Order: sequence, then C-alpha cells, then structure tokens
Amino acid sequence: MAYAFTRLRTNAPDFAAAHGALRADGDAVLAPAAVWGVFHGLFGVGSNELIVVTYGDVAGVQDAVAGLDEVSRADTLLLEPTVRPTEDAPRTREGLYVFRFFDVEHKDVDEIAALSFEAWKDFETADVYAAEPQGLFCQQDRSAPDGRMLLCTWYDRLNSWQASRTPPGEARANFRRRQALTKGTVAYATRLLA
Repeated sequence: MAYAFTRLRTNAPDFAAAHGALRADGDAVLAPAAVWGVFHGLFGVGSNELIVVTYGDVAGVQDAVAGLDEVSRADTLLLEPTVRPTEDAPRTREGLYVFRFFDVEHKDVDEIAALSFEAWKDFETADVYAAEPQGLFCQQDRSAPDGRMLLCTWYDRLNSWQASRTPPGEARANFRRRQALTKGTVAYATRLLA
C-alpha cells in the first residue's frame, strides 16, 4: 500500500480554513486516496500548517492539496510502509503523534526496519510511559543512494514522550544501532484533528 506525507501551508494565520476545506470535501478532493490522519502542530510545525497523511492511490494527492484555495504551499513525500502499519486504517486515538524523519542511505532501510521492529518489543511494554509506533515508512523512490525514512509514534502525552527517551531492555541498544545508520533526524510533535 502506498502512503503520502503532505505538509501544507495555508493562506491564513492558522490552519482552520484548510482544515475546514478538508473536512467539508476531503474525501472528494483526495479520492481515490484515503485519509490516514490530519494533524496540527505542537512543536516544529507552523500555526498555519497542517500535516495530512493519506494512503491508497496517492499519486494525485500533491496536486489535489495544492489545488485547494486555502493552501499556499504543499510538499508531499510518497512513502511505503516497512514493518508498520500492518493494516491500512485511519488514526483515531487522541494523544501526541510525533513524526520523525531519518536521513538514511537507502541500502540500510531493511536493517533500520528490522532494528526498529526488535526494539519496539521492549519499547512498547514499558510501564513508565505509554507509546506505540504507528508506522515506519521508507520513500517509494529509492533510486538515489540517500533518502529519508519516516517514523510516526503515538504517545498518550508529552511526559510519555520524555520518559521514552530512555527505553528499557534491548530497545535502547537497538535504537543506538539504528541511530548509527542514520545521518540525522528531525521530529515534529502534532495532535490528531477529528
């Protein structure tokens, strides 16, 4: 299944108009793609920006979002899932969604996915925070040597995100090995919009 991560900027000082347009006729605008989630920023995302993640037939998402009157700019990255998500369904849980981009060499994608999968076995069972990785994606086009991966993780609150910086058991060792395969990261903290 194909996915698309779109970061859009509105013509207004906040995201409300663009969100209203997506709520009113998003299914028609984005079809045949389906909405995985629409997110507004807490940290690292402008007050006039939205993040829209879609799945399915996403080839036309960039043009569809950029064509909305309320949108002044849209940038889309076409993705495919690695070890998560295991099923295609919209996000529904309230809480914090952190989108973390990894700069990687495409040859390392499978190893990064395997290290993440193993790390999550301990990461998700910790009793001092609540967290669940929602998706780990790689670029659809991996013809260049370097590219990006995207990790989306749900947390029940910011305190859980902070506590998860020191995960238990083998998670920490696997995350360190994963970090050694990345050239840099950037994260955006968001909340899901209904």
